[in-house]
Amino acid sequence: MSKQRKRYFLNEEEIPNQWYNIQADMVTKPLPPVHPATKKPLTPEDLYPLFAKECADQELNQTDAWIDIPEEVREKYKYYRSTPLVRAYALEKALGTPAHIYFKNESVSPMGSHKLNSAIPQAYYCMTEGVSNVTTETGAGQWGASLSYAGSMFGLNIAVYQVKISYEQKPYRRSIMQTFGAQVTPSPSMSTRAGKDILTNDPNNQGSLGTAISEAVELATTTPNCKYCLGSVLNHVSLHQTVIGLEAEKQMEMAGEYPDIVIACFGGGSNFGGLAFPFMRHRIKGENGKSHTRFIAAEPASCPKLTRGEFKYDFGDEAGYTPLLPMFTLGHNFKPANIHAGGLRYHGAGVIVSQLLKDGLMEAVDIEQLESFEAGCLFAKTEGIIPAPESCHAIAATIREALKCKETGEEKVILFNLSGHGLVDMAAYDQYLAGNLQNYHLDENTLKADIESLDNLQP
Repeated sequence: MSKQRKRYFLNEEEIPNQWYNIQADMVTKPLPPVHPATKKPLTPEDLYPLFAKECADQELNQTDAWIDIPEEVREKYKYYRSTPLVRAYALEKALGTPAHIYFKNESVSPMGSHKLNSAIPQAYYCMTEGVSNVTTETGAGQWGASLSYAGSMFGLNIAVYQVKISYEQKPYRRSIMQTFGAQVTPSPSMSTRAGKDILTNDPNNQGSLGTAISEAVELATTTPNCKYCLGSVLNHVSLHQTVIGLEAEKQMEMAGEYPDIVIACFGGGSNFGGLAFPFMRHRIKGENGKSHTRFIAAEPASCPKLTRGEFKYDFGDEAGYTPLLPMFTLGHNFKPANIHAGGLRYHGAGVIVSQLLKDGLMEAVDIEQLESFEAGCLFAKTEGIIPAPESCHAIAATIREALKCKETGEEKVILFNLSGHGLVDMAAYDQYLAGNLQNYHLDENTLKADIESLDNLQP
């Protein structure tokens, strides 16, 4: 087997039968979400009208480190799991680095990204409750496509609000969702009160994930027998994604190595947490040989909640329909630039990740759009996979660390998550190759004003 083709797989019996809940092991537990009117901590019962009951229970569970994966969900996982762990020898050679670079290839799922790992259990839990209709939001479309597919598995009607700029930039993701029977609406739209208000104030609004969430939540709460599903940010979504890291642990053992650095791109936190949390538990517990690992979240410089945001209670959506979440945020009124990494254009970070960042257990870096595409093109040329624009941020951060190893001569082991492929994002690559993309620079005064507007929301 040539070096460029070294991959590690697990057999079906080794696919995880439990998800890992990092909340149970965290020394400092995440602060609770609170009701925006009463400012009192939420209970699972408060979330039952919006989410499937099991998801609501998982969201606030801070006691059980391991949560069983339903057998029917695990059977669906077997359609595409385990995903391969790959040693990126060709990328290492191109960089001239002594670092050993590995990537967990989540692009091999039927929908081409990691999002299916949570879409399947969320759709399953809705089905078991007798729910017939499900609403959601999506940015670049990977989550919307995954939930549309999962909904078709379990006989659910799916309505997706896709961020308008991504709806226009990525028409084929819209087609994928519609192929599986989903109704897809560009957001903001005139179909909800939230959308009408946004368009009244700003007729040319191109949308954001916060806007699309508002519309999806409103539809869920006004439609009989309907629940809302979310593709990132929330704790139960990151929980489901830990199948990635749990598999990667076993596969790294097969490779005879352990990561010194774990990297993933960052929008709301699901694919970062999915890869990082299983490894991070060893650092939290101070286990010998496994407590030194660095964890790096790579976010876009145009939407830098981890690197330039502040830790505050904020709404998860633009209209203010959600509970108040304790998170690093740019403010729910923040208007992200129209970058092609649509899945990373979210104003806030997940509650768990925000607490971990506060506690110094992880780091964050911001990546400019042009640097991300340069990294993606190098990865495509060396490893033969065109990465999603979101995943390009993780690759760029990996290249930065690998080049540091080149300077110091250190032979570090770097593991990153290839969260999706970019075969439905070729319009973005066309624009990059034609020299038509640009970096976006955020004004500090604008950022400060958006964050200061949250002061009256604090408990």
